[in-house]
Amino acid sequence: MTRRVLPRTRALSRARALTALRAATGVAAAGLLLGACGIRPTEVPTDFGPAPSRAPCALSGPDEEAKAAPEGIPVQVFLVCATQLVTVDRAVRLPTRPESADRLRVAQALLGQLRRMPSEAEREAGYKTEVPQETRVSGPREGDPDSALRLSIQPEDLSTYALAQLVCSYTASAAADEGHGIVLGGPDPEPLRRYECPEELRARPGTQVPPDSVVERD
Repeated sequence: MTRRVLPRTRALSRARALTALRAATGVAAAGLLLGACGIRPTEVPTDFGPAPSRAPCALSGPDEEAKAAPEGIPVQVFLVCATQLVTVDRAVRLPTRPESADRLRVAQALLGQLRRMPSEAEREAGYKTEVPQETRVSGPREGDPDSALRLSIQPEDLSTYALAQLVCSYTASAAADEGHGIVLGGPDPEPLRRYECPEELRARPGTQVPPDSVVERD
């Protein structure tokens, strides 16, 4: 029987076709194996970026610095986190409970907490304060309403975040008046203003300003 000899070019073409078929079969088998393992194959490299970090504004556990602080009356102050205001628990030293303490003592205690650098755990979670360290608060001057508080910095000279922190911390405390507002002034003889802290201010303190109205002096 005569053996048929294929031309060299046809033999090479058939060899290449067999090689391609084996490669395709291997890829298909690998895909089936990955699918059986619950892994979806991909044709291109995928970079998902670094592993996600801890969510901002969420403390992972009790604040060790706060636990180590001297015992005091629990209060809440507003700090800045992720462009909004969030409450944090603090303890302040007052002679009586805030409900019956005088307005100035409460205001001074809250301001002290707002001036204080956030703890390490708070900083890691994204908390910060914009209230200047040199800010002080005093009581009403002659002719001011009894509910007025005087800051060492004109309220309008504070950053929007700092003013929002002060207003929201004060209006949520015993320093507020009966309508949950706070009357603030500065060292200059400018008109006193009564501020409030609505929800939209807490959500966007960088673009919102505390609603205010002029308070007449005697």
